[in-house]
Amino acid sequence: MRKIVECVPNFSEGRNQTVIEEIVSTLRGIDGCNLVNYEADQDYNRTVVTLIGEPEAIIKALLPFVGKVLELIDMNVQKGEHPRMGAVDVIPFIPIEHVTMEECVEYANQVGQLIYDTYQIPSFLYANAATKKDRVKLPTIRKGEFEGMKDKIKDPHWTPDFGTNEIHPTFGVIGIGARIPLIAYNIDLDTTDMNPAKQISRAIRFSSGGFRHIQAGPVYLESRKHTQVTMNILDYTKNPIYRILETVKMEAAQYHVDVPSCELVGLIPKQALLQSLKYYFKRYNQPWDADMSFDDIVKYSIQYIGFRDFDRLKIIEANIN
Repeated sequence: MRKIVECVPNFSEGRNQTVIEEIVSTLRGIDGCNLVNYEADQDYNRTVVTLIGEPEAIIKALLPFVGKVLELIDMNVQKGEHPRMGAVDVIPFIPIEHVTMEECVEYANQVGQLIYDTYQIPSFLYANAATKKDRVKLPTIRKGEFEGMKDKIKDPHWTPDFGTNEIHPTFGVIGIGARIPLIAYNIDLDTTDMNPAKQISRAIRFSSGGFRHIQAGPVYLESRKHTQVTMNILDYTKNPIYRILETVKMEAAQYHVDVPSCELVGLIPKQALLQSLKYYFKRYNQPWDADMSFDDIVKYSIQYIGFRDFDRLKIIEANIN
């Protein structure tokens, strides 16, 4: 049985298309490693890459990818809305088929060691790969971002898992992890006022008393001229999309703000969509079809959840041959 993992490296450039294409080109045409998509965001100044394939092929592909990022991105001049601590900010491994979480932890360790041996870029292991309790959550590691990491890493408690107590001077550090599928989910608010986004983010994120498994924050998207509640759903089986979306709509109503749409960054498991669609079908008294096609899943996800820029290739299972 062929082992399949998903890997979602994020790098800190979302504006210069020439640079983005040169970096992504290192991931094309590799046997066993499928470059599923890459999404650049100018406001976040970040590109999210999705790879699906055999673990060994993906690990092999990551080295030249990191090398090209090292060549082209200098974090001393990089700015953007998204928190970041490195030119490649994160490299998570996600088990998809015939792969255990323990194996993904091993892949994360292999990559961390290879990257340090090759480029002297330090890294921290996070999520299921974490070696310390306070490194499970990525925001805890990332706190202070690239600028603050220069001093933070000198604290013996923050000695990286791979490397010494010095950041790479132009690259920074990387978070390398193993986790279940994370849903990077952003909800659009039809206003330029940041206050509703701040208050709604506070209401739904776990760290300020909201939903468990939800990380959320406010952002203004200059390119779209509206605000957004940006979030990670760390465990969609415990807190599904529909629950978060309906709560955000309820909270937004008190500010007389509409929720016109939402977006998905990267890919999503089919089951996460079916879980939420089942809620809306029941709500609107529609007969449920658990075996609906990918095209129908897309159609109803746009209709009920309000996804924009969404197609079948955003569903993990649709990319597995």
